[in-house]
Order: sequence, then C-alpha cells, then structure tokens
Amino acid sequence: MYNDKKVVIVMPAYRASLTLERTYKEIPFDIVDEVILVDDYSPDNTAEVAKGLGIQHVIRHDVNKGYGGNQKTCYTKALEIGADIVVMVHPDYQYTPKLIRAMVSIIGEDLYPVVFGSRILGKGALKGGMPLYKYIANRFLTLSQNILMSQKLSEYHTGYRAFSREVLQAVSFKKCDDDFIFDNEMIAQIFAKGYEIAEVTCPTKYFDEASSINFVRSSKYGLGVLRVSFRYFLNNLGIFKWDLLN
Repeated sequence: MYNDKKVVIVMPAYRASLTLERTYKEIPFDIVDEVILVDDYSPDNTAEVAKGLGIQHVIRHDVNKGYGGNQKTCYTKALEIGADIVVMVHPDYQYTPKLIRAMVSIIGEDLYPVVFGSRILGKGALKGGMPLYKYIANRFLTLSQNILMSQKLSEYHTGYRAFSREVLQAVSFKKCDDDFIFDNEMIAQIFAKGYEIAEVTCPTKYFDEASSINFVRSSKYGLGVLRVSFRYFLNNLGIFKWDLLN
C-alpha cells in the first residue's frame, strides 16, 4: 500500500509470454498489493506463464476483445478488488516498471489524480528505438490534440498510465472504443470531467518481442485520434453534443 491506499497493477496482455517475466520482476512489491493480468486470447501461453509467476488475478478472454476491451476488463476487476491507485503496465517490457513508485507517489500524495509516463519528455523515444515515422506522427498528433483540447501534454499516446479510483469511477470507460482509440477517448473524458494529468519522463525500449502496430493500423489510429479531438473541440463549443462526454 501507499499512504494506506491499495495499489493494483493491471497488465493488458497479448502474446506476452517471452517478456512477461522480465516485466513482472521489476514491479516494486513493497508498495504494490495485487497484480491483474488479462490475456486477450493470445495464441501463446501468456496466461500459463502468468500463473506460474504467481500473479494473483489471471483472466483469459475466450475471444479477442481488442486493446480497449482488454483494458475494460482490467479496470473493472481492479475496482472490484478495491484498488485505490491503478497503474497500467504493458507486459511487453517496452516501459520499465521501475517508474511505478514515482507514479504511485504522485497520486498517493494527492498531487494529481492521473499520471502518464511520457516517452517524449527528454529524449527517451528516439533513443529507445522508436521508428522515426512514429515519432513524427506522435509529435504532429500531440500538437493537434493540445490545440483542439486546450491542453499541454507532451504525449497522448503512451501506454504507461496511472489512475486514482475516483477518476476510474468518474469516467465511463466501458463506453469507450474496444480498439486503440480507447486511450484517447479516456483522455477526453478525463479532461471533460476537469481532472489534470501529470507526466513523468519515461525511457522506452523497441525490440522484436515488444508489441507494436503496423503502418496501416497506425494510420487508422491517427485518424481516429483526430476524430476524438475534433469531437471534444466541437462539444466544448456547443456545436456538437458528444454523448461520451455528457
């Protein structure tokens, strides 16, 4: 626990059998109470590896529900077991769990209710091997989103996120998209509810076993991100009422 607050790690997993153990062993269990891994119908033995490591809650979907669908199961279970602080850690070892302590402390000390691990603060992204086209797309999308949503985040596209229980209960995450747009719809709801997001510098690693979406899916994701931001912008102007935010 941290300041008498229950800390739960959620791990949305897909084909993570080769990297899960490395990720799991870096979790700071002196402050982390429980771990939830949701295997999104992986074709490998991710769930079996998780059980072998002693992860307390291992859930395996009987069909592939997508990245957003996986997170919905993660957060629902975390709230169910009484989590006060929830940190999403990808089991592909792209983000180091060593930052969990810093992220938890920001929420646990009531400084901010949401914390993102940013690959863009500093030089972590390119240094860690992020493809140049993804870096350029990340910067363009983030600039566009900051303008449309009147914010100043360094990155909207990190998969390293921590939330207070209050935030997860306030947003309607179950109404968000089941694919990768889920993250940005969550951000839109967080800002619409008046919450602020803190960021910490996060190194990242790109290697063969780390998960990454291809160019076609990246392009689809980028268009989806812009659609979310425009809807947020128009909703704020009162031109368009977006049910997700109201």
